[in-house]
Amino acid sequence: DKALQEHELRLQEERMKTVIHRLSLQEGIVKYAERGEVKGNLLNQFSLDEHETYLRVATTLDFWGSQGSQSYNNVYVLNDDLQVVGKLENLAQTERIYSTRFIDDRLYMVTFRQIDPLFVIDLSDVEEPKVLGQLKIPGFSNYLHPYDENHIIGLGQDTVDEQGRTTTGGL
Repeated sequence: DKALQEHELRLQEERMKTVIHRLSLQEGIVKYAERGEVKGNLLNQFSLDEHETYLRVATTLDFWGSQGSQSYNNVYVLNDDLQVVGKLENLAQTERIYSTRFIDDRLYMVTFRQIDPLFVIDLSDVEEPKVLGQLKIPGFSNYLHPYDENHIIGLGQDTVDEQGRTTTGGL
């Protein structure tokens, strides 16, 4: 069983990846520059960020296998050549990303399955990203907005877990 699970996971990781292409524009001429790839899929435009000379990406790998649904989340830092130089993988297993926001050297990321962990991830060392902390609150945030350098506003929905089912409530 374990060997089958590992084989399925490797196949899914190969199938479920995001390919990133970079183009250059010089004097009105577009040229193909670089290609890179990371495991998983982006949620939206806020899951991708260019900071200084690095591209930062947050992804979810979510699939069905012989053991049911599996998912986990990743954070990657890519250099100018779109090669991965730093990564955090297998974050919040069984959950998927609901919102992300890159602000300077930090990533604020919300994942969800039944409760909403808000992760704060330090990206100041591009080769060694690390989780600074997490806060678990009921519900989930679909949108994170920076307020100032010390505050972020999350908008989402309350949730209620009844008899193994999670239902959404109000804002």
